Amino acid sequence: MSSEAETLELYSVEGGGRMLPEIDDEGSRIFRDELELELKPLATCSKPRHAFDTEASSIPMQEGNPDYRSLFHGAPRSDNLQKVSIVPLVFLIFYGVSGGPFGIEDSVRAAGPLLAILGFLVFPFVWSIPEALITAEMSTMFPENAGYVVWVSSALGPYWGFQLGWMKWLSGVVDNALYPVLFLDYLKSSIPVLAGGLPRTFAVLGLTAVLTYMNYRGLTIVGWLAIALGVFSFLPFVIMGLVAIPKLSPSRWLAVDFHNVNWNLYVNTLFWNLNYWDSVSTLSGEVENPTRTLPKALFYAVIMAVVGYLYPLLTGTGAIPLDRELWTDGYFSDIAKMLGGAWLMVWVQGASALSNMGMFVAEMSGDSYQLLGMAERGMLPEFFSKRSRHGTPLIGILFSASGVLILSWMSFQEIVAAESFLYCFGMILEFVTFIILRVKYPQASRPFKVPLGTIGCILMLVPATAFVVVILALSSLKVIIVSLAALSIGLVLRPCLMYVEKKKWLKFSINSNLPDICVLENENDADSLVHLHYGS
Repeated sequence: MSSEAETLELYSVEGGGRMLPEIDDEGSRIFRDELELELKPLATCSKPRHAFDTEASSIPMQEGNPDYRSLFHGAPRSDNLQKVSIVPLVFLIFYGVSGGPFGIEDSVRAAGPLLAILGFLVFPFVWSIPEALITAEMSTMFPENAGYVVWVSSALGPYWGFQLGWMKWLSGVVDNALYPVLFLDYLKSSIPVLAGGLPRTFAVLGLTAVLTYMNYRGLTIVGWLAIALGVFSFLPFVIMGLVAIPKLSPSRWLAVDFHNVNWNLYVNTLFWNLNYWDSVSTLSGEVENPTRTLPKALFYAVIMAVVGYLYPLLTGTGAIPLDRELWTDGYFSDIAKMLGGAWLMVWVQGASALSNMGMFVAEMSGDSYQLLGMAERGMLPEFFSKRSRHGTPLIGILFSASGVLILSWMSFQEIVAAESFLYCFGMILEFVTFIILRVKYPQASRPFKVPLGTIGCILMLVPATAFVVVILALSSLKVIIVSLAALSIGLVLRPCLMYVEKKKWLKFSINSNLPDICVLENENDADSLVHLHYGS
């Protein structure tokens, strides 16, 4: 505890009153009385703390340095809740990103076996590993449920933090709308009635309701469920690969026709299957010892995802004569039937169904806890921060489920393209934030640090940034118009929420257990910015 904090405790008054610090015109510390019914974090700051201060930004600091004092004494407190350990977290990340090979079939249809295999072999180095490294560094700096929203707020201010939160939540909900579609696509060959019409509509509604309830029951339950689903989903592909060994023809892996490549579908399929590593940041406040657990979990999850794609892809393209038109959603179940019989086909279909359940609950967890984290930062109304008796963000879960139902009418390819477009804008902000914090605050506490200097980090992000440009350039006019309209809503939504707060129509508040957010108007102000210790 700093000496200033000790001074404040000496001035504490029973009944909730205490002496609060202010800075007079000469820059000296003075104190004033203010009646408080609830203990809140304090910091000397030249401006009042405000949930919608468009100029404010949180400053990461390091203990022992007068300009960089620790900003992170703790994440949002949920001490009475069971934390997520490393094994469930690995599978939550895996399902937030991958969930298995279900959905990669379009890469073969779009570009043939060679480019599909190379894509899932090379693209992780272009995108997945850099994004995972950034997520590990930033999440251990900011171990709270607002996740990437706080990253961007710390570098670019709360305005852009809010915009990123809107983009990522929307892209997450769009992404989650895929899983009921994939679930039914894999079952329709066995249950034709699910191919369309009212039965399909009721199936989507019922599936969404059941999985939403599972999220309501708690993140720990979701994590251990993800483990069970992961084991069940991996096993049929292991068996399929073993059965396929006598039929493998490596020459089939080299098939390619550069004159017949659907680059838009190919690139979007790769991107959709290998992104979203940053989604775990919105669960940071629920993780046991996040500064150590998160980097390890990300490392193991990257390996799981890449192997989980390449192994079935090599099996299917190497053992079965190529017909690119057949490689659509659900084709792995047909391959399983050809290689192992009807029993293996049923298992793959069941694995797909359960895998989509895992991806749905993992994605919804990240989306709903993000809304909780934003509410705890005062960016959303306070009711978003309320937890159910199971410790889950009930309002965030209901909002995310509603978005899924609204978007479930879109086709698979439309959802993938829209999600990728929205996600790209958010990633640009994250890349910029990562470099800004490296340049402006090199001494900030980083429990995990990407083992590269600033120049090395910039070079690491060049290919990923180029890929973002390609994704945006290949988007259809329909996707561009819809996505830009969605982004513009965020630009309007923020001032509307500011007006609602000003009029006191809804209550906004900042979690008293969160580190303070203040602004440095110039470098000299750093000497007067002190994060004071606060307790529960």
